[in-house]
Amino acid sequence: MIDVRQAASRRLRTWAARRFGTDVLPHAIVRRRIYILPSGFGLALAALIVAMLVAALNYNNNLSLAFAFLMTSIALVAMHHCHRNLLGLVVDAETDADGFAGSSAAVAFTLTNVSGLDRYDVQIRCAADAITTANVAAISRRAVAVRVPLAARGVRRLAQFELATRYPFGWFRAWTYVQAVVTIHAAPHPEGGQQESGANRPSDGTLSGEQPGDEDWAGLRPYAPGMPLKHMVWKVLARGGEAAVRTYSSPASDPQWLDWYALPALAEEARLSQLCRWVLDADRAGRTYGLRLPAVSVDPASGPVHRRACLRALAAHGAGAAS
Repeated sequence: MIDVRQAASRRLRTWAARRFGTDVLPHAIVRRRIYILPSGFGLALAALIVAMLVAALNYNNNLSLAFAFLMTSIALVAMHHCHRNLLGLVVDAETDADGFAGSSAAVAFTLTNVSGLDRYDVQIRCAADAITTANVAAISRRAVAVRVPLAARGVRRLAQFELATRYPFGWFRAWTYVQAVVTIHAAPHPEGGQQESGANRPSDGTLSGEQPGDEDWAGLRPYAPGMPLKHMVWKVLARGGEAAVRTYSSPASDPQWLDWYALPALAEEARLSQLCRWVLDADRAGRTYGLRLPAVSVDPASGPVHRRACLRALAAHGAGAAS
C-alpha cells in the first residue's frame, strides 16, 4: 500500500511539473493548484456515516438519520475550510542553502498571509524527512526554516517543494506543489588538525597563518609619542641621529593559500575535510586566505561571503557533487 501511494505521488508530482512549469518566487497559491483528498481519518468517518445511514434506514430511526446528515454537513464544511487554508498564501524561499555533510541545512521560507483569516497548521515539505509546520496570522508574514538532513557531501537540487494542511480536523489533506529549484551545498564535514599545509611554511619553520612576533624586519621609521620604547634604536639616537623605531611585518597579513596538493598522503574525502577545517579556522582568525583545488581556485579574501564561496567549492568538488 505504501509503495502504491509513493508511486501515485511521484506521478502526480511529475504531472504537475509538466503542466505548470517553473514557478517564479514569490509564488501565490491559486485555486487550480490546490489538490484535496480525504485522509485516513476522513475515510474512516465516511465509512462510519455510511454505516449510520444504513442502520438508521433499516431501523427507521430518525434521530440517527439526522445525526448522519449533520456529520455529513460538518465534513463538507471542514473540506471547504481545509482548501481555503492554503488559498491565497504567498510563499517565498531562499534558493541557496549551505550545510555540512552529516548535519543539516536550513532552507529559509517566508509565508505571507494577505487575507483577513488566520492560517493554521501549514506544512512545508522539502523531502520525506524535511518537514516543518507553522501558523500564519491574518495580514502578516512568517519566516520558517526547514532543516534538510545531509547524508553526504555534494550539491543537492530540490526541483520542487510542497505546502500542505490538514486543518481543521484532519479529515482532509489539501496540498500544492511549488516548482522552484532550491540548491543545497553540503560541504565536507570539517576534520583534521589545525595546522596549515606545509606548502605555506616560511623558511624559519613557522606557519604563514601564525603570529611569530617580531621576527620579520621591515625597516626603520621616525619615533612618535606612544610607540613602544622596546623598539627604539638607541644606537642611532646616541650617534646624534633622529629618534627612530624598528618596524616588523606580520606574516599573518600575507595571503594564505590552502592547497589541495599540500596533502598528498590523504584520500580525497579526507583532504576535503581537512581543507574545510582550515577554511573555518582561517575565517575565525580573520586571516586572508585562498583555496586551491584541482579544478577550481578561489582567490584570497576574507569574510563570510568568501568563506561561503570556499565551502561551496569544496562541496562541488569532483564526483561527490550530486544533482
